[in-house]
Amino acid sequence: MLLALSANPVNLHLSPPLVSRIQLGPSPMTLNDTNSATLLRCIASISMAVAALSTSHLIAQETAQGASQDASREAAQSDVASIQVVSFNIRYGTATDGENHWDKRREFLIDTIKTMKPDLLGTQETVGFQRDYLASNLPDYDHLGVGRDDGKEAGEMMALYYLRERFEKIEGGHFWLSETPEVVGSKSWDSSLPRMATWVKLRDRKQPGAPKILFMNTHFDHMGKTARLESARLIRRKLIELGKDCRLILTGDFNADQQSPPYEALFAEVENQPSPVIDTYRATHPNRASDEGTFSGFKSGAIKGARIDWIGVSSDWKVHSANIDRTARDGRTPSDHFPVTATLKY
Repeated sequence: MLLALSANPVNLHLSPPLVSRIQLGPSPMTLNDTNSATLLRCIASISMAVAALSTSHLIAQETAQGASQDASREAAQSDVASIQVVSFNIRYGTATDGENHWDKRREFLIDTIKTMKPDLLGTQETVGFQRDYLASNLPDYDHLGVGRDDGKEAGEMMALYYLRERFEKIEGGHFWLSETPEVVGSKSWDSSLPRMATWVKLRDRKQPGAPKILFMNTHFDHMGKTARLESARLIRRKLIELGKDCRLILTGDFNADQQSPPYEALFAEVENQPSPVIDTYRATHPNRASDEGTFSGFKSGAIKGARIDWIGVSSDWKVHSANIDRTARDGRTPSDHFPVTATLKY
């Protein structure tokens, strides 16, 4: 008798003529009609068990493959439907910061940005050679930024960066935080320095049917209280003016806390009109905490101060998450501000 079993399919062959003796040990066993039938029933039971196991194994494999494919599709869809935004005051590169000088931290800063994987990056306190260093070390991004002093290369820039493959630039520009915002280098109120904003309108190639995106980046004065309040009012008006038919994203160092007049002027209802933007961090962290500080002074443990770096977005975005990035090496941060992030979904 010849028994042949395989996982898929299961076949049973009895080679003729049916043999009457089978060797199961040192002594042969004689088969009669009774024990032959018993043996055949046993063989049939084993065959069915093997077939069942084989079928279960195939079903398990197909289920696992299907789950993996579903997870891959969901990850791809999530990537298409989300935008990672980062706002980062990188500390101007000409400052005499000793061990924290730009030359000693610039590679760390680039590594930090790459780890955060922004689709959109707004920087503050960026001067020309820093703008260019970021551009050369972030080759997948296009950028826009001019100096606040002359509208060219002199002074701090509100340099912003956007993924070239994902976004198509439609238009872009700059304005100054003053009573004459179109006048290059202008300042007003009690501002200690010229302050400005840079903006760009983008089309998201991953969402061709979605509205355009207005991405704006700014830095409020660190001294003038009136200047910060009036700058917030100006930014609010410009978001409405420039952002018609656009989804809005605002990044910046605002040099003001949540309980300040500039914060209220930007995010609160004014004259029964809602703000064009919401605070992404507070939207995802509704309860204030003592560890929300965003000015580090290059010290990783300096987390108890004010949250002065904000990302604001229009309410048609779903804010999936918003965080303060605490990256540090040997107790030092890559800049004197912690970067802040927001993940947005369509």
